[in-house]
Amino acid sequence: MREGLLEIFQETYRELRPASSIPELKIEFFAFANVNNTIRLREGQLLVRLSDLLEGAPDSVLRAIAHILLAKMYRQPIDRGQAARYRKYVASHEIVRKTHLVRQIRGRKRLRPARGHFYDLDAVFEKLNTRFFHGLMARPRMSWSQTKTRRILGHYDPAHNAIIISGIFDHFAVPAYVLEYIVYHEMLHLKHPVKLRGSRRCVHSAEFQAEERLFPHITEANAFLKRL
Repeated sequence: MREGLLEIFQETYRELRPASSIPELKIEFFAFANVNNTIRLREGQLLVRLSDLLEGAPDSVLRAIAHILLAKMYRQPIDRGQAARYRKYVASHEIVRKTHLVRQIRGRKRLRPARGHFYDLDAVFEKLNTRFFHGLMARPRMSWSQTKTRRILGHYDPAHNAIIISGIFDHFAVPAYVLEYIVYHEMLHLKHPVKLRGSRRCVHSAEFQAEERLFPHITEANAFLKRL
């Protein structure tokens, strides 16, 4: 364990729970497939696992992590300043780069074929690429999701350079323009990567939203999606 890390958690515990005695703490850096941090209470002992990507983080960031984990553990409000400090650090270019590399090495990404029962995602991508991007966008790996989820309709995974679309859209009752809108949205994430503004991640910038509105059937597509 990094020197001083135990003291950071103990001091943070005293700040949040001054009237309570500090339980035994076991803290370790763990090889997660992402920037994950966990805390749990077992038999009176607090077990903390921090992503090994944070092993070189400054003490101020580790204090922020300690505050966030302990506040969540004991259902106390999280200080906005501490939350912003943590978000800014993990959204930095260096940590994002390391995270993508680690996910490629450690993370398991089971991708399904682009050709489904009713729609071929590769064909949909190429159609949209020609129509909206002059055919200049390199096609990432296209995959249907493992489950037909309504919670995540689609997402772009930069670590594996893949666009994954919910299998719920591979159905004869889904109009082609709805699927095309979902894929188009994820293609815009390739063109407009996430930006950091202060401590906030800007996922859908003004440029992103303006270009998204160029999709001709956006109103009808959103109406269909609301019914889901």
